[in-house]
Amino acid sequence: MARQTRTPAKAEAHPSKSPAAGRKTAKAAKPAAAADSKATAPRDMTRPEIAQFLTDLERAWPDAETELHYSTPFTLLIAVVLSAQATDASVNRVTPALFAAAPNPAAMVALGEDGVGELIRTIGLWRNKAKNVVELSRQLIERHKGEVPGTREELEALAGVGRKTANVVLNVAFHQPTVPVDTHVFRLANRTGLGRGKTVEAVEAALERRIPKEMIRDSHHWMILQGRYVCKARKPECWRCAASEPCLYPVKTDRPVIKPPRQTL
Repeated sequence: MARQTRTPAKAEAHPSKSPAAGRKTAKAAKPAAAADSKATAPRDMTRPEIAQFLTDLERAWPDAETELHYSTPFTLLIAVVLSAQATDASVNRVTPALFAAAPNPAAMVALGEDGVGELIRTIGLWRNKAKNVVELSRQLIERHKGEVPGTREELEALAGVGRKTANVVLNVAFHQPTVPVDTHVFRLANRTGLGRGKTVEAVEAALERRIPKEMIRDSHHWMILQGRYVCKARKPECWRCAASEPCLYPVKTDRPVIKPPRQTL
């Protein structure tokens, strides 16, 4: 999937600095709909709004799936652990060599921390991740006969595996109706009113409670891609959002005006 380029923000109009303009006048001149990356929906979506919003996302991302490259539950687990505080693209650049050298837990343990670290050193926190990858591989051998377990409790007991990582593995590898909440899903859920909450756990609970059961598993992928490529952190591109109608984001952005190049004589 081609990554969309970020469009330039429109310049804000500056309030008049005339001596005749008092403080109240200057404050009133501030644009009411200035883009605010921290803005949150004023209320939760209604059930019909949720259904429309998710249906619109499904149409926008009909073939949505994880962008991490993997071939087995084990390689998926490792890729998700490596993706913490790193982009999927950066992880996909290092995993081909890593998985060629260590396609299973036993091979990963044999490769060791130094060997893993040498292959993943271009991603963030690589030293700690190398340690966790080797340790969780050892734990899989000792506790689960080298197989990735299919329960949240067993996954979260592994080194470097938190709730979000466990939910991704359960969703993608085991087809369970979980809602992994990363930064993209957290931002989108609060902005739109799909499932507001001040913590990741609160947003996850809200989404699991409010999303129709038949849409829970697939909605995870729709929301991640929408948050990554359209409802961006710095400034959402509302003008090209397929689900802008039911979205309750209070300061939707307009299509940027692209000025023609200045002609030179």
